[in-house]
Amino acid sequence: MKEMSRRSFLKAGTAATAALALTPSELLAKAKANKKNANLGKIKLLGVGVGGRGHADINGVTYKGKGEIYDDVEFIGMCDVDQKYAKGVLDEYQKLFPNMKVYNDYKKMYAELLDQADAVICGTADHTHAIICAEALAAGKHVYCEKPLTRTVYESRLLTKLAAKAGVATQMGNQGSSGEGVNLTCEWIWNGEIGEVTRVDAFTDRPIWPQGLERPTEVHEIPSTLNWDAFIGPAPKRPYNSIYHPWNFRGWWDFGTGALGDMACHILHPVFKALDLGYPIHAEGSSTPLMSDCCPSAQVVKLTYPARPNRPKVAMPEVVVTWSDGGIIPFRPDGLPVGKNLNISGGGAIFYGTKDTLVVGCYGESPYLLSGRVPNAPKVCRRVPGGPGGHQRDWIRAIKEIREGKKDWTRTASDFSEAGPFNEMVAMGVVATRLQGLNQTLDWDGENMKFTNIPENATVRAMLKDGFSIHDGHPTFNKTYTDPVNAREFAAELIKPNYQNGYVLPDMPKD
Repeated sequence: MKEMSRRSFLKAGTAATAALALTPSELLAKAKANKKNANLGKIKLLGVGVGGRGHADINGVTYKGKGEIYDDVEFIGMCDVDQKYAKGVLDEYQKLFPNMKVYNDYKKMYAELLDQADAVICGTADHTHAIICAEALAAGKHVYCEKPLTRTVYESRLLTKLAAKAGVATQMGNQGSSGEGVNLTCEWIWNGEIGEVTRVDAFTDRPIWPQGLERPTEVHEIPSTLNWDAFIGPAPKRPYNSIYHPWNFRGWWDFGTGALGDMACHILHPVFKALDLGYPIHAEGSSTPLMSDCCPSAQVVKLTYPARPNRPKVAMPEVVVTWSDGGIIPFRPDGLPVGKNLNISGGGAIFYGTKDTLVVGCYGESPYLLSGRVPNAPKVCRRVPGGPGGHQRDWIRAIKEIREGKKDWTRTASDFSEAGPFNEMVAMGVVATRLQGLNQTLDWDGENMKFTNIPENATVRAMLKDGFSIHDGHPTFNKTYTDPVNAREFAAELIKPNYQNGYVLPDMPKD
């Protein structure tokens, strides 16, 4: 596929973003009109970012298994900035849907096909999740978005409110939320099986991609199959280097959220859900050397949540949630059998209760109590279809209920009404790490999305180059840092990013 000219890029972007000039009430009216007039035939889908994790998501809505596909969905367009990386996927799906169009820029696809589509699946790099999903929601489309939902707190809040205004079916790609483990963890805690929880330790064995790196100075030739400008999207421009794409984007601040953003959406979801968490009131972060461009090799984040309303069988007191990654593992809880590994499928969470301790793995897998008891808690009937595509097909189920006019349609397991506030928890951990130079506990006003105790003239900086060398057997330390920046201003940018290159988010809908 030929790369678009600047004129074509701008033209497509203008057409795709025209809906964003509407007020929130107009957007809601448009969304309702789209749903009312929807063709009740096959659900027409667009896929954005299909060469990586997005491949699993489009497979989840398409395949029943053993090569058989569902007859209720149809992809009318797919986009990936890297036509080489995604070639196998695109070829596969063009055989399944011969009329499907292929693009290397979502803006062009949106300009041509968004009005015809019912729903969008987003599996791009983290930094473009918000803009792609916001434009789809503004047009009244159902949205499935890979985790993390967004890079920042503000973006998560925005998608939460846009989805609520549009009244559409949404789902974040933390597939463990559709599993029995998350459900069982909630049942046990809500039934008072481990008592009141005031401490949770969680961790992952990630990253499994490079982190803690200096920004590369070498400029590589952009492959003819890669639309680098479209990959950059709303992020600051930078020369192409193969270290960024396709897999390693997660380790760079401009494009990803590191091991925390990648895995906390799987590991902390049962914590957020079972403990009825909302906004934290305090945040602290520390890490291996904090680089200017790249996420740290390892980090520890501590978030404190205030007491919440009691449940019928258990109180919800103030709780401290501590996250670690990069090889930093929590101390083994008392009573853990010798030789038993806390790591279950990539990490885990330990709930310390006043009556017992509960351990649950990544994706909510295999929860168990250290006492060895197996609680006889009440069971909640699950609606999520079985099989590898259950999480994605639950989203299709919700779309169908809305299209059929059901007023009491059932939300998905990770609907944006829950995934949005939860993802703020993850994004807050990133902010705490990047503000660690303040060496203080940060007080957070969640409602207004701001820190309340950063001194007016405080500054922070990050490392540009490590500069370590050995000369004649003697170590030399010559670290280079960024210029100090105002901490309040930097924090504001971390919470609400300044989009560049002509990309603009819609305004935050009013409550």
